[in-house]
Amino acid sequence: MARHRATTALRPSGRLLAVRRPRGDRGVSILEFTGFLPILLLIGMAAIQLGLIGYGVNQAGSGARAAARVQSQGGDGAAAGQAAVSGWLDPSVTPGGGPGSDLTTATVQVTVPGVIPLLGPYTVTRHATMPTDD
Repeated sequence: MARHRATTALRPSGRLLAVRRPRGDRGVSILEFTGFLPILLLIGMAAIQLGLIGYGVNQAGSGARAAARVQSQGGDGAAAGQAAVSGWLDPSVTPGGGPGSDLTTATVQVTVPGVIPLLGPYTVTRHATMPTDD
């Protein structure tokens, strides 16, 4: 533990003056870290949120392609789209077209939960179109 030591210095008038040395900057780094910690947490949570949104976009696209492919072949596109998406994203699959039309289109909408407080869940929608097999 550092103690203050009084040192002597000369005034411009020539008289002696007792001067204390400064304590230094001990403990300042923890204060700087404490002040910067909320910003680091916010940046980390934003990165996680962007990753979840990207995952949701990927899953919605996969579900839409699967639903359109199965629907174009005369199967149950809604069930195929639901099976292709992670259940925790709560997918909503809407197949369209099918046998009798030239193209089959499927739409999948998923809900990505919000990680950052005060920012709600995000809705991601993807469409896929496939030629109908005859």
